[in-house]
Formats: sequence, structure tokens, C-alpha cells
Amino acid sequence: MDLDPDLAALRQLGGFFVLRTAGALDDQPPTLAQAYAHRGEDVYPDSITFRLRTVADRIHASELRVSASIAQQGLAARLWSVALGCAVLYGTVPDVDPRLLHWDPAASAPDDLWLADVRPLPADAATIADLVVRGHLEPLTAALHGRYGVAEGLLWGNAGSALAGAARELDRWARGAGTDAGARAQVLASELFAHPRLAPTGTLTKSAFRRRSCCLYYRVPGGGICGDCCFTRTPWSSPDATSG
Repeated sequence: MDLDPDLAALRQLGGFFVLRTAGALDDQPPTLAQAYAHRGEDVYPDSITFRLRTVADRIHASELRVSASIAQQGLAARLWSVALGCAVLYGTVPDVDPRLLHWDPAASAPDDLWLADVRPLPADAATIADLVVRGHLEPLTAALHGRYGVAEGLLWGNAGSALAGAARELDRWARGAGTDAGARAQVLASELFAHPRLAPTGTLTKSAFRRRSCCLYYRVPGGGICGDCCFTRTPWSSPDATSG
């Protein structure tokens, strides 16, 4: 199936997989390329800092590194969901170059991202890794580590967790829809976990993932450990153990 201009096939997967196309928008937010490259000048707002503070307010986090982790994992999950969703439903993926992808840091899915132009690319693991890992996760990790001191191992663990979660959601949807899209998503996820940035983040066994780091969610008021966490119980006695 060819990519359609509205990426309409993604709508059946739920809002987290949907990617808006921005052709009709008059007022587009900055691109993710601008957000990653921001160095403090006033040409455009610092979207990443705004997003981190927005998330911190929503989850009542007192530490910026905690909201940075949660925000980064959310964006990583959006990118993986769009890529895997298109790969298994269309057999091709849109070019989500950060210069084409506009991001509203105040919005939630599916209204946070707009793609300026739908350009089809092959749906193989190498292409998807180039789009998501090199194009987005590497500069985002560099920005969060450099500006806020968030551990790189934690952020790459978030990326691995987000990839596994996107594949798991596609598998859940596919079982209900009676398609083999879930199996295709799992195969693609396994191939992506061979990438040198993702391979050290944890172990993927079919749809189950066990990461080697912690996203710090347990430091959110009312939070705890996630299902794929490296810890089996909340590490209250050693909070610094989650830094990498």
C-alpha cells in the first residue's frame, strides 16, 4: 500500500500512532531540528526546556532530570510508533527527517507532531534506524545530556523500552484485528535491537523486554517501577543507582 497524504491507515491504531500532516496549517511550531540545535538564542523558543517543565508540572516532579527522562521516552515512543505502524501497515515509511517534523511541546499525541511533507522511504530496519536513531534519538540524547546532565545510558534505555512498547502495542492491536501486523512488528523490532545504540539497552524476548537501566519514574510522586525496569523493587535506598 502506498503512503497516502494523510497517513490515514494509522488512525485505527490509536492517537499515539497518528502523525498529522501539516500542509493546511498556517502557524506551524518549530521543527525538531531546531529544538535539538537550540543554543540559547532568541530566534525561536527553547522547545525542549518548555516540554520538560510542562511534563514536570503535570507529573509533579521536583527534579528536572526526571521530567527529562519521561519527556524523552514519550517522544521516542511517538517516533517508533509512527515508524513501525507505517512499516507494517503500508510496507513503507515516511521520511521523518527532523527538518520536516514540527513539534508542539505543549501538546499531547496526536497533536504534538506535524509532518511537512510525506516522502516514502523503504521500511527496512536500516532505514528506520537511520531515521529514528541517527536523525532524532542521537541529537535528543546529546541535548538532554549536555544541557541537563541526564545519563546517556538511561536515555538509550528509554529508547529501547519505547521501541519494545511500540511493537507490543502493534502486536496487541493486530491480535484483535486478526492480522499478522504484530508478527511483522516484532521481527522489525528484533532487527532494530541489533543496532549498536539499542543492543546494550536490554533484552528483548518475543514481546517482553527487560531493560538494563531505570527511567526514574519511581521518583515521581505516586510512581513506582515499570514492568520492564532493571529493578525488581523500588530502589528508595539507592536513588543514584539509576543514573546509567
